[in-house]
Formats: sequence, structure tokens, C-alpha cells
Amino acid sequence: MGKVKMVLIVVGLMFLSGCSLLTEVNDSIDYVNTATEHVAKLNTFADEAPQLVQAAVTDPEAKQELETKLITLKQDIEEFISTQNIPTVAEDIHQEFVAKNEVLLGEINQALDNGNLALDKLENMELFTTINEVTDLLNRLENIVQ
Repeated sequence: MGKVKMVLIVVGLMFLSGCSLLTEVNDSIDYVNTATEHVAKLNTFADEAPQLVQAAVTDPEAKQELETKLITLKQDIEEFISTQNIPTVAEDIHQEFVAKNEVLLGEINQALDNGNLALDKLENMELFTTINEVTDLLNRLENIVQ
């Protein structure tokens, strides 16, 4: 009878450790999906913004659209920074994501000087370079998780 209990305990422990491994894998997949979605939003902005910046110089509607996109992007960045349940395998790279996103927040806050879009500041920023650096981090994350 003692051997049966021991076997059941061992099988139970193996099952539990398998569950935590499965949870870690699922968390990793969820995190990669979240990061991919976030970087896609950044890249969409980076693709659309140069034309909007040019148009915003002479077109108040384009300037308003650009300001709205920056505010939305700022909210997306803040949401990503506050992401919880970072898988162990991605903790270090998440810190790099957070650092780059904080740089982006600073640049966006400068461009939205006191709530008003300052085009001259936006044109002279490294915003698009920083977005490219975040995209590079996503590529590294995908390589780590594979």
C-alpha cells in the first residue's frame, strides 16, 4: 500500500510540474503576442506620421489628427509598460522594452508640449529611431522564445 501512495505522489508531482511548465509556455506566447501587437501599433504610427507631420504644417485638421494619434500612442505605450505576468524567459528583454517605451513617452510628452502639439519639436526628435529600436527588441524576443 505504501508503494502505491508513493507512486501516486510522484505522478502527482510530475503532473503539477508539467502544469507550471505549460503555464510558463502559455504566458510566453501571450507576452509575445502582446509585444507583437504593441510593436505593430508603433510601426503603423511610424509609417503614417511623416506624411501627417508634413501636412500638419499647413493643415489644422492634419495637425489635430496627428495630435490624436500621438495621444493614442501614448496611452498604448503606458498600457504596455504596465503589462503584468512577464514570463521568466522574457523578463530581461521586457525591461529593455520598458526603457525604450519610456524614451518614447518622453519624446511624445515633449511633442505634446502642455497638451498642444509642437510640430517643431516633433520634427527634431529621435522618435522614429526609437521605434525602430523597439522593433529590433521584438525580433530578439521572438528568437528567445523559439
